[in-house]
Amino acid sequence: MTACGMSITHPGGDYAITVIYSVPADAWHLELELVAEQLTLVLASVPDEDPAREPTMSFDAGGRHLHVPRDVMHWFMDRVDEEIRTSRAWMRLRRELVEVIHRLRQEYLGDIDDDDFPRVLAEVRAAVPEADIPAVLEAAFGRRPDGTSLHHGGPVGS
Repeated sequence: MTACGMSITHPGGDYAITVIYSVPADAWHLELELVAEQLTLVLASVPDEDPAREPTMSFDAGGRHLHVPRDVMHWFMDRVDEEIRTSRAWMRLRRELVEVIHRLRQEYLGDIDDDDFPRVLAEVRAAVPEADIPAVLEAAFGRRPDGTSLHHGGPVGS
């Protein structure tokens, strides 16, 4: 199962990047496509759940030889770099924080109910120093210490 994707067209119009989330792979997939032929040229996979898994790139080695303009490859790689930065930023924190975040993400699948937030916040407070609580809550649940969502500004689910 994959989540809905979005497509970003290169300014020249001949190439596009499709971004989808693969639930079974726990990874964002970015596909560089030749639009006219509906052909995937490169697949980048950016795991966002397991710090032990590294991002990868796949090419169709058995496919025909195609020339991809340098600016298109730079455009694609810049987008992959941005996905790595945003999806895996928490993995660059101190090892003990990464371990707590990974456990929370696995246990709660990245989401908690507003009613459960106080209990989980107490659990986080017992596990990490106070100064690290914002980073842990952001990485694990996309929330601030007051329980509001970082993405919408209000309580999660609003």
